[in-house]
Amino acid sequence: MHDMTQVFLKQEVEIFDAIFGCNTKNKYKVKNSQGKIVYVLKEETNCCTRNCCGSLGAFDLSIVDSEEREVIQLSRPPTCNTCPCWLQVLEVQSPPGTRVGSVVQEWNMCHPQFRVMDATGEIKFRIKGSGCPLFMCGSVEFQILDGSNVVGKVSKKWSGLLREGFTEADNFGLSFPPEVDVRMKAVLLGALFLLHRMYFDE
Repeated sequence: MHDMTQVFLKQEVEIFDAIFGCNTKNKYKVKNSQGKIVYVLKEETNCCTRNCCGSLGAFDLSIVDSEEREVIQLSRPPTCNTCPCWLQVLEVQSPPGTRVGSVVQEWNMCHPQFRVMDATGEIKFRIKGSGCPLFMCGSVEFQILDGSNVVGKVSKKWSGLLREGFTEADNFGLSFPPEVDVRMKAVLLGALFLLHRMYFDE
């Protein structure tokens, strides 16, 4: 991840999901800008959590490299999108067992906002989305900010009406801030999945 400036996320579609509308364990491939698969992400949640709790359910994601070594672990407790007392928190460990940072939602009725923090709790970046979270559809972009400067982005590309209606296999991209530490890259990768789960995994 040291030399990567962008990554692209592709969810693998299960035929069972598309036909019967039942969520199986999500699996994703992460590719670099040359299209090479660099990571595979596997969801570690039970069937009840996936199908009954939806985007509010707890989840754990295991990120493995091309040699099947687990390099990053993402964890989020059960939560709520609207209550200011119980907002989204994602913990990132890399390697598993070593906390490198977290992504914390800031309460805002109009625009999605998040703090991206390192292991000490220091705010390194903020992420802000445009538009109301309740009406996010189509192509959406979230800005990664260092102070008031836009230094990166998280984006979701709309894949078409028929496909969007059938599956949740959206295309997501993450552009890293320049010269960002590899540990913060892991945290920003976690932010990419948190945004997907909150706004597009219904």
